[in-house]
Amino acid sequence: MKQARARDFLFCFQIRDTPSRVTAISTLLKTADWQERLRLHRARAERWTVSARSRRAARNPDPVEDFLFTYYPFSFAKLEEWHPPVGVAVEASDPLPACWTKGPYRRDGEALFADPTLLSDKERARLVWLRELLAATRDRAPNLACHGLHEWAMVYRGLNVRHGEVTPLRLPQREIDALVESRPIRCSHFDAFRFFHPDTQPLNRLQPALFTREDFEQPACIHANMDLYKWSFKAMPWAGSDLLLDCFELAMELRDLDMRASPYDLGACGLEPVKIETAAGRRDYEKEQSRLAAKSAPLRQRLIAALDLTLEPGGA
Repeated sequence: MKQARARDFLFCFQIRDTPSRVTAISTLLKTADWQERLRLHRARAERWTVSARSRRAARNPDPVEDFLFTYYPFSFAKLEEWHPPVGVAVEASDPLPACWTKGPYRRDGEALFADPTLLSDKERARLVWLRELLAATRDRAPNLACHGLHEWAMVYRGLNVRHGEVTPLRLPQREIDALVESRPIRCSHFDAFRFFHPDTQPLNRLQPALFTREDFEQPACIHANMDLYKWSFKAMPWAGSDLLLDCFELAMELRDLDMRASPYDLGACGLEPVKIETAAGRRDYEKEQSRLAAKSAPLRQRLIAALDLTLEPGGA
């Protein structure tokens, strides 16, 4: 019985920093438990990072997978680290991982944890903004009619073929241009829209901007859902590494659809195109986009919940 209690030990305590701010910890992970989580997390992350490191060393980039390691400026090592989420403490047994000895971590007796009361006003404001963006995206009606045309609008007229050095286009430039000119463009994501060829930006029915993205992002957008990886990274360590890696792996699925629906030829990568230039291809895209949006929704909600707990320490 004593061994079972030690292994499954849960506790709840509060550390009072000021009369108005309290840090609540609900779970203490014993040393053997958090060490096993570190091991399992690293093995899971290395499924992606080991091959990516090898490709980088060989200067042989993958146009699909390596996007997440180049567009998003987060290191392999950071993805391989494991951090407990807000509200979870670990038994402070030496040696501790180096990433727990800096930043917003606090040690109190046998417990080590990330303490929201150590957030600066600037950091807190950034998390408030992020929480508002995520909630606005969650609450907006989904749009399944974009059909991935953003990649086509980017390579319009062939002046900025972003991945041209690693993979060719699968259609002649004139056919790509004709599709862009004939189909309605409904891109709601600023970080995709800003890479459009200048002549295609006025064709977009929406005009998202850097400081108005919360007015446009919607829960079916593959880029908004891919960005859950970015936002969970920016919410570390509060989000916790389990959620971070869940978002990363989903982003890999989203990137796969993003590129298969593009005008690039990915035959060398073993990927079949989603031919959005056809009615059947657009239906296939909508089906896959809907499936991935459904997978994204609970991850977005988990991130919102982690931010709520971080921003309201000790709250219900």
